[in-house]
Amino acid sequence: MSSLSDNPWLQKAPLIALLATLGIAAHLVLRFLTPAGPPVQQAPLLVVLALGGLPLLADLLQKLWRREFSSDLLAGMSIVTAILLGEYLAGALVVLMLSGGEALEGFAVRRASSVLHALAKRLPSVAHRQLDGTLQDVPLEEVRPGDLLVVFPHETCPVDGLVHAGHGVMDESYLTGEPFEISKAPGSAVLSGAINGAAALTIRATRFPKDSRYAQIMGVMQAAEQNRPRIRRLGDQLGAIYTPIALALALAAWGLSGEAIRFLAVLVVATPCPLLIAIPVSIIGSISLAARRGIVIRDPAVLEQIDACRTIIFDKTGTLTYGVPELTEILPAAGHEADELLRLAATVEQYSKHPLSQAILDRARERKLALPEAVEVSEAPGKGLTGTVDGRRIEITSRKHLLEEQRATAAELPPSSGGLECLVVVNDRYAGLFRFRDVPRAEGKSFVRHLGPQHHYKKVMIVSGDRESEVRYLADRVGISDVHAGISPEGKVEIVRAETALAKTVFVGDGINDAPALMTATVGLAFGQNSDVTTQAAGAVIMDSSLERVDELFHLGERMRRIALQSAVGGMALSVLAMLVAAAGYLPPVAGAVTQEAIDVLSILNALRAAVPPRQSRDY
Repeated sequence: MSSLSDNPWLQKAPLIALLATLGIAAHLVLRFLTPAGPPVQQAPLLVVLALGGLPLLADLLQKLWRREFSSDLLAGMSIVTAILLGEYLAGALVVLMLSGGEALEGFAVRRASSVLHALAKRLPSVAHRQLDGTLQDVPLEEVRPGDLLVVFPHETCPVDGLVHAGHGVMDESYLTGEPFEISKAPGSAVLSGAINGAAALTIRATRFPKDSRYAQIMGVMQAAEQNRPRIRRLGDQLGAIYTPIALALALAAWGLSGEAIRFLAVLVVATPCPLLIAIPVSIIGSISLAARRGIVIRDPAVLEQIDACRTIIFDKTGTLTYGVPELTEILPAAGHEADELLRLAATVEQYSKHPLSQAILDRARERKLALPEAVEVSEAPGKGLTGTVDGRRIEITSRKHLLEEQRATAAELPPSSGGLECLVVVNDRYAGLFRFRDVPRAEGKSFVRHLGPQHHYKKVMIVSGDRESEVRYLADRVGISDVHAGISPEGKVEIVRAETALAKTVFVGDGINDAPALMTATVGLAFGQNSDVTTQAAGAVIMDSSLERVDELFHLGERMRRIALQSAVGGMALSVLAMLVAAAGYLPPVAGAVTQEAIDVLSILNALRAAVPPRQSRDY
């Protein structure tokens, strides 16, 4: 779907509307307030038709060449006919009506910058290459597999590679869908585009930058942008019905009366301003109302299309979940109790910044456990957290580390499962295991359950890059049976494209790995502002990452479409009545233009209701 800003006519519409207003005002002053003759009186109108009408006609000719027949073709025919018959005021009024409507729609959306530009800007343009003990900043394209690179704290990783030296964490959630920061130690794989934590890491590049994971996502994004289907807008759908009726009436009036002026009169009255103005006004009102509710509408087609969508596809992390870990299971070893194990672990975790520490502390507070003082607390990189509590040595570590040091056997430990885990060691003996999951949103199940009955969705899906065990766990919690796990950004695009071919789709995501799918779906909804790339790709952004706001958007779209149809169809019905009067010879062109303006006012007044908050904005 092309952006409004892609159309040069839409960029010029505000200036043309201003020019038309000034030109018509100047004509009326010269005509009624000065003794100027007809040539002088008509001069401002000729300027309007030359500078405003010709760009419009050029744009319409391009549409005809592309075989795009929309309602504004009537406006173009009206302008040409008015010029040929010398009815310059009628022609200028049509220019004003058309450019005013397009200007309103242009103001309804912010000019979007390129998604690819945002994606490219996020990756560093230089890398810090280590050579002979010194660091050199080199252009990213000069990096080769085998090069040693230093990634400074909080920098974006420039290429795919393996950690050569250092310990820390990286946030890969934008790329992989995994909701947590991932610990990195020598030998760990790193992905281009991941955000480094607080410690510098030395990595060895394993791929050229152009072959990295981030570059592959850029390629998928580019393909999605080029193959994005053009959605037929509501005004064009109604115009496809209205335009032939108006043209038939105009030709019949001319043919039966033999007067070309009646052809012009009918076309002037038929100028589809209820389509060109009332629909954009209802969109503007809905965009304003959505913004007050924390929903940024970047593409007005979202409001027109979302009520017609019948398939909704969720990414897992950050949409149906909060994207933070929750301690879900405590498995104490023989001779230990769950609450005591939790108390000991939480006591030392108070001094850690590890991503799982907060989940342990939250569970301890939930159980109202008193936490004593810990002493001799240390956190060796890659080895875990240790401390002394009540005279006992407590260690929080990983399964891999415990097995490598042969302080436990695989048979002693519970089997691995989905999600993250940490092991608790007391006085150098295995004492228990904690399991963590991504926290499902509290309202997730009720939200999913109401999508079919209240919003007519026939299919609800999860398509995630996360592990199947994690995705299945969430799907069971929220009541979704159609699950696709371990899916790459390329795979997401293919699934969304296939579903969109069957029915209009909504895709809800929040990471860079979701951006191509957001662009491919009929409607793309991004949660939060985690990434410029994601918000650029989406048609709407849910600022506070709330399913309640998604439901409000569904209601806003349905309400906007209803009000827009009332305004447009009602205005067109009045226009048809006026066309019949004009065809009978009782409504000359200028009077017809004034009549059309009165119809426009009625349509616009009704369309303005879209900006008034409804009594109910959610239904689950």
